[in-house]
Amino acid sequence: MPTPPSWWSDLAAHLAEHRHPIYAAGVVATTARLIFATSTSEPRTLLARARHGQPELVGALTDFFRTHGFLDPPPGLADGRAAARRARHIEAAPAPLHSLITRFAGFLLLQREQARQLGLRPNQLKTIEIRLDAVRDLAIHLYAEGHTSWAGVTTAHLESFLALAPARRASRLAGLRRFFAYVHRAKVVLHNPADPVAAVQQRGFHGPTLTLAQQRTLYRRWAASRDIQPHEAFIGLAALLHAATVTELRLLTDSGINFHHQSVQFPGRSAALPLDNATWTALERCREHRRGLGSDNPHLLVTRLTRTHLSPAGAAHIRDSLACLGLRPRILRSTRLLTLAEELDIKVLTASLGMSYAGVAHYRPGTTPPASFT
Repeated sequence: MPTPPSWWSDLAAHLAEHRHPIYAAGVVATTARLIFATSTSEPRTLLARARHGQPELVGALTDFFRTHGFLDPPPGLADGRAAARRARHIEAAPAPLHSLITRFAGFLLLQREQARQLGLRPNQLKTIEIRLDAVRDLAIHLYAEGHTSWAGVTTAHLESFLALAPARRASRLAGLRRFFAYVHRAKVVLHNPADPVAAVQQRGFHGPTLTLAQQRTLYRRWAASRDIQPHEAFIGLAALLHAATVTELRLLTDSGINFHHQSVQFPGRSAALPLDNATWTALERCREHRRGLGSDNPHLLVTRLTRTHLSPAGAAHIRDSLACLGLRPRILRSTRLLTLAEELDIKVLTASLGMSYAGVAHYRPGTTPPASFT
């Protein structure tokens, strides 16, 4: 090569460190031929040409160029997926009522961005989806009754809609209040029909939990058997015994693991957490699983989709790992939080789990016992 690119030696070193030697040699040779054929070594142009003519190069070159700062980091995957979900929710609304919901979605996103710029706590993307779901369902309900405009909506219409699902009344009403406050300020309606509507909410946690016998059965499954998939065992034990969240499990990397003290520091928590023998054994099995995949991804939970890059596994993988048992990680976490909130001081929990005072207080023992998991 008469004039090698400035990054050529770095590419060879990167491939030698992160890829199998035979695969690395093939990438080097094919990349050299592509440079000769296209007469360019500019990373973006080279990747564009590789996508059309040499797709087998795209993964390795993208990983190298991003690692060494030649390419911008990829856009947030979660943001892209959330945008696609919002678009599907809005499209499901009847056409005559569609445009105002689109404007409302833009308003919620603008508020989220403004809160982020001001250093306030922005609404989560999931919260925005829940608000849009409530408005979409109301639009479908109104259209079925012959309404083609928001201007004629009354409090009676909202009451009839909320009566369809009493268990979701408070959640739906929160979204409808935000929506009609927005359309009232936009002068689409003369008055806010959601103002007189109320929803009595029970205080404290009332979600599903596990009985003590069910917890023991699950513990024996994950602690005693090595036939269980490693990710299922670690996710289950970490959530059941240590109240780990889906985000904490996804983002846990080697830097948060202390092998000398047999402890982990989940992202967002201020203190390291000593692990019991069963959970530590499950963690070691996850690391063996990662080594078996031949991956350099620093995250503990690595899948076949994430083994070739450095991104964490998706939240769906955490949930799907327990799907065979008909369980969700949040049920395990809630079960543990209820026990901890009853036995420990609330200030200790807020410091050790990285939760807010209000979040921990939600799990304090109330007058109504939580429902059992079935």
